[in-house]
Amino acid sequence: MQEYTLVITEKPSAARQIAEGLDSRGKPEEITENNVSYFVANRDKPLVVAPALGHLYTVVGEHKGRKKYPIFDFKWAPRYVAEKAAWKTKACIQVFAKLAAGADDFIDACDYDIEGALIGFTILKYACEGKENVAKRMKYSTLTRAELEKSYTERMPHLDFGLVEAGRARHEVDWLYGINLSRALTRAANRFSRRYDTVSTGRVQGPTLDFIVEREKSIQSFVPTPYWSILAEADIQGAKYAVEYEKKKILKQAEADKVVESCRGQEGRIERIEEKTMRIPPPTPFDLGALQSEAYRLFRYSPHKTNAVAERLYLEALISYPRTSSQKLPATIGYKNTLKGLNREPIYRKTATELLEKSVLRPREGLREDPAHPAVYPTGNIPRKALDESERRIWDLVVKRFLTVFGDSALKKTVKASINVKGYVFYLYGAETLNEGWMRFYKPFVQSEEKGLPLIKEGETVYLTKVKREDKFTQPPPRYNPSSLLQKMEREGIGTKATRAEIIDTLHKRKYTCGENEIAPTELGCSVIQVLEKHASSIISVELTRSLEQKMDAIMNNSQKREDVILKAINNLKPVLTEFERQEETFGRILSQAIQKARLEELVVGECPNCHNGKLMMLYSRKTGKRFVGCTNYQNSSCRTFSLPQQGLVKPTRRFCKSCNWPVLLVYFRGRHPWSLCFNPDCPRKERKIALTHGIRRIS
Repeated sequence: MQEYTLVITEKPSAARQIAEGLDSRGKPEEITENNVSYFVANRDKPLVVAPALGHLYTVVGEHKGRKKYPIFDFKWAPRYVAEKAAWKTKACIQVFAKLAAGADDFIDACDYDIEGALIGFTILKYACEGKENVAKRMKYSTLTRAELEKSYTERMPHLDFGLVEAGRARHEVDWLYGINLSRALTRAANRFSRRYDTVSTGRVQGPTLDFIVEREKSIQSFVPTPYWSILAEADIQGAKYAVEYEKKKILKQAEADKVVESCRGQEGRIERIEEKTMRIPPPTPFDLGALQSEAYRLFRYSPHKTNAVAERLYLEALISYPRTSSQKLPATIGYKNTLKGLNREPIYRKTATELLEKSVLRPREGLREDPAHPAVYPTGNIPRKALDESERRIWDLVVKRFLTVFGDSALKKTVKASINVKGYVFYLYGAETLNEGWMRFYKPFVQSEEKGLPLIKEGETVYLTKVKREDKFTQPPPRYNPSSLLQKMEREGIGTKATRAEIIDTLHKRKYTCGENEIAPTELGCSVIQVLEKHASSIISVELTRSLEQKMDAIMNNSQKREDVILKAINNLKPVLTEFERQEETFGRILSQAIQKARLEELVVGECPNCHNGKLMMLYSRKTGKRFVGCTNYQNSSCRTFSLPQQGLVKPTRRFCKSCNWPVLLVYFRGRHPWSLCFNPDCPRKERKIALTHGIRRIS
């Protein structure tokens, strides 16, 4: 092959899109070597577009040994050296090394963010043997042909080294915290229990877990206090309407009883009518956090899932780069071209046509701006293949939000009528949408609440047909859900837009938290925080973590050196690790007991529906080695056992069979979708299935 330019991309799907976008005919040649596919795009000079598999290099200790700490000497090494599961990256590195030898020009075309900058830099530095200082940089926010062409022809003369240094610092600091704290916790637990269990934490994980634990403490220590409210109904012109007493919370029962006695069945007079007309502006464009929160509100998708789905849509060139903190949509993205593209999709045609008829297209924007990427928006491309349900939903959400920001403000009229009943004041509320404006474009994701009222006037008489006392208690603060926890991390300034969802997911995987929509700490999670609070409070300090995040931003802006941040992190860790060694036995006992309890909890399936006073657990027979579900009462012959599949991974779900109300298990087989198992041999659903299989018709 003649001399060519090597273009480095982050993922195989991105490599294909970039190669197709830059090839003069849109049909690059695909070549596979050592199970790694790369593409040759033809134009004035051949471009070899090769993909990474995310990070090919990672931070490792200078010296071998899995138990030693403190450890402050590190280096960058291929991921396959440090992680057995990353064996595929070896072939990738070998292909880059071979392609680099024949290239005379290099372009980093990885995603333009901290992670992408670091991926491209490490490949150029290590696999391509020192080409990081001669490589050019492509910067784009969508994988459309037009933007890729522009990004290639107007490529930056060098890498964004501020972004690269910030990425290096983040990975190195996170490694220093993660490796040292995790080894300290793990060694303490193992020395006490005499068995190996990994206990880990990190720079952002610690404070995030602390949020969850502190919230749980508030819930458990909460003491409900009674209060009372008034439920009332008024007859106005022959129709019944709910009215609200002026005090939403009454702290004394006697006062509530007096209101009921004085007002029930009495007539009142409308003293004042207040009418207001409100303008409700369109929402701002999506940044990643807002997209994750909205997807959770509407579809109950976890932030991690939304992130993954949005990434797939980006790689299909359907939406712009999703990992952004911007709420801005610059005119350079081409509003009209995007609308013209969406006009080809029947469900968006009416709205797109209406917006295209506007003389001026001006989006409503938020305050936040990201120097790397604009807010999330649709490219105007139509899917080339069928989208699955989650992809279709997220794409629809992004499209409708984009259309919405160009809409007019909605106009709403509210009415508040004050009703005096023997000196007690009740309020009658009404609401009417005068002009839906942008809300038309965002349906069904927004609903306008309408409360119709009859024509009323001041001085009119009304009758309270129902006045009732309601006994209530104050409620504890709610547990975090994935969306509210992500928002808490955002407000506190810990983690990044790209990593917050992953942190939440990691806490669940490590069994520090449980629950999908209501996140609660497990005993193991509480024990980790207990140890860190007592012996390493600075590690779970939001201030420390936020300070480090600010230093990363300073590195990115070239106002602080990476080496200084690393040194500061080491100096923060040293006294903490010294204290860990001194108190190892104390918190080793706490952690090992929590681990043992967590292990037992994993085996508990639920309460026994047979004897009602035992617990069902997954157990193994000492004689046969087979697994089964047994009640804790089965050994004294007061209960029975139930068979289980002998292959696959079986996990409790804390859910119940709809037919018999027995606990349901999930059975996982490699490469297959997990299936639900009701192990009740007498489940009516099983009887129906057998009947249908054999063509038996049951007669009831």
